[in-house]
Amino acid sequence: MAGRGSRLRPHTLTVPKPLVPVAGKPIVHRLVSDIAEVLNEEIEEIAFILGDPAFFGEDVVLSLTELAESLGAKASIYRQLQPKGTGHAIMCAEPSLSGPAVIAYADTLIRADFNLDKSADAVIWTKQVANPEAYGVVKMNAANEIVELVEKPSAFVSDLAVIGIYYFKDVAALKKELQYVLDNEIIHGGEYQINDGIKRMMEQGLIFKPGTVEEWMDCGNKEVTVETNRKMLQFLEQDGKPLVSETCTLENSEIIAPCFIADGVSIKNSTVGPHVSIGEGTKIEDSNVSNSIVQSHSVLKNARLDNAMIGNHATFNGNFTNVSLGDYSELK
Repeated sequence: MAGRGSRLRPHTLTVPKPLVPVAGKPIVHRLVSDIAEVLNEEIEEIAFILGDPAFFGEDVVLSLTELAESLGAKASIYRQLQPKGTGHAIMCAEPSLSGPAVIAYADTLIRADFNLDKSADAVIWTKQVANPEAYGVVKMNAANEIVELVEKPSAFVSDLAVIGIYYFKDVAALKKELQYVLDNEIIHGGEYQINDGIKRMMEQGLIFKPGTVEEWMDCGNKEVTVETNRKMLQFLEQDGKPLVSETCTLENSEIIAPCFIADGVSIKNSTVGPHVSIGEGTKIEDSNVSNSIVQSHSVLKNARLDNAMIGNHATFNGNFTNVSLGDYSELK
């Protein structure tokens, strides 16, 4: 999670993208918790690869440490100070690369319920897609083993897209091959890639199997993040999760489910929902808000919002609709 999340600006100017909340919970917190649920076994350590400490500061480290400890694991913090690719990022956590491990990119969310095939040397998590030519996909053999990774194939290879989550029975095998990639400066797209390490593992005869998730939700830009928020709220409602805080105050207002409403939210003369997430301490008055994310301690008045994303400590007063307003901003 070392990138700056430039496609999600202005919301990532002050908050790292993996800590932007979706359905009331930071992306990386939700992703790690969901992976832990799929694994269904004890986790000893969670290693986070962050970027520059000037941006990924002590508040970020504290949040991630609390996340790891909530799952009974210790947190290890590593830094990738230059954007040299996924393979290089993983090797920044070299002291933690031993034993069984999951590696995941922290800007995506999943819904999954499958049994991890631990007889395989590695599992690449995939999602069946309608347009495989737009993705990196896996090539399978007759034994349901992955034998090749193909980036944006022009001819059909498979419809199983790689989503950026991997299981390794012993991640030291990946570390060995990525060290070779770094030592021999094997670079694609100007960066060191995890795929080059994986391909070398395949050449050594290690067995890769697919694990297919039900949902793969991106949080790359404002539009898809709002859509992911909508889907996640629906899933949480289906799961029977409590979404509206008992400390939320309503005055002449209506909440149309599903919505996430945090502690201390005040809603007056307004309709909120469906598919809205509101962070703690936010005040909404004389407004109609649907299909949107509003973060904490913001003030909305006279708003008619749909497909909107409002940051923390923001003030919005006006007759606008499709909005992306960052932290500490005002639109009056």
